[in-house]
Amino acid sequence: MKGFIHMKNWKKALLVASVLTLGAVGAYQPSYAASNATVSQSQVHLQGATMANGIANDTRTFAIDNNIKAVDVRFPNKFGFTVAGHLYLPANFDANKKYDAIVVSGAFGAVKEQTSGLHAQELAKRGFVAVAFDPSTNGESSGEIRDVGSPEIYTEDYSAAVDFLGSLDFVNRNRIGALGICGLSGPAITAAVNDVRIKAVATTAMYDMSDSIRNHYNGSYYTPEQREAVKAEMAKERWEAVDTGKQVRSYHEMSVDANNNVTSGNGILLPDQSVQTDPVTTRFQEYYKGRAYHERAVNSASMWDNRTKYGFFGFSLMEHIEELGDRPVLMITGDKAHSKYFTDEAYAKAGKNKQLIVVPGADHVDLYDNLNLIPMDAMADFFHKSLDNQ
Repeated sequence: MKGFIHMKNWKKALLVASVLTLGAVGAYQPSYAASNATVSQSQVHLQGATMANGIANDTRTFAIDNNIKAVDVRFPNKFGFTVAGHLYLPANFDANKKYDAIVVSGAFGAVKEQTSGLHAQELAKRGFVAVAFDPSTNGESSGEIRDVGSPEIYTEDYSAAVDFLGSLDFVNRNRIGALGICGLSGPAITAAVNDVRIKAVATTAMYDMSDSIRNHYNGSYYTPEQREAVKAEMAKERWEAVDTGKQVRSYHEMSVDANNNVTSGNGILLPDQSVQTDPVTTRFQEYYKGRAYHERAVNSASMWDNRTKYGFFGFSLMEHIEELGDRPVLMITGDKAHSKYFTDEAYAKAGKNKQLIVVPGADHVDLYDNLNLIPMDAMADFFHKSLDNQ
């Protein structure tokens, strides 16, 4: 996401009651009917990973499909963070079968109860096992310091999710794909470049956060002087944290005016919908402050730790995209998406085994949750065909 929480005791989620009881939140007021899908902790073989038999405290912001069971899962990454996810199981799930599987995350500053969970549910409806996860330090994932965005750690989270799925008895570990939404597209592709266990990768509503944070936005890129002004503001914020002993919250992207004055902040990323903004920000407001509001999402209720910018200034995502070689890539964008240029540029650099879908009439936020426009069938078809060839 352009322009733009606290860890629960995950042990409480272990082995909860076998009947799911899901609370209704947001505009949809969803309900759940018990399915015949059963899972058990004994089916997890990754050390430190856990799988419950339901969602202990369901706060998903989208319409829940009664035929798709979702369960709380936790798994470790190589940095020692515990990544929190929701595992989605196909209708008529059979634990004795082997399923193709997809790891899903995004958008940048969102949580699994928002767009990534919706995409995971839709993929499960089409026969996949899918896990939507909160990146480290975000949502319900661990991290003593909250909401620190990190391109390297986010990339590792995808590989850790592959570890987890590949440890399940009912997943074919040779047929695992990855989906990155918005600002988690870059980590998804970067993970796939080096983690050859990811057999196919798709992106939707792509944002290259390393480019967007370090260079700013297409049409208003930083001059060298403006970038130095941003670095000076970053240093000021770090000293503030040192001197006060408190976490400093800030924008992950900073605008700079003609006099090199930098916009900073220590509050809420997006204003309430009552505040009039530009058309792009308004669309984000409608989603994060309206129909998909979630208290754990940075984009809904908080700001980033000020040190987030350092990682993206120094770590370039998708730099070696050509190394995907013949592994299949699908990129989805909208013809009205302000972010379309990110997809266009990445697609041009990718190898020969690639597909591009430009959705007529869709803007960036439409691709978060507008199922009338999101090409889910085409996405599922891409993964089915790509993984079936493994």
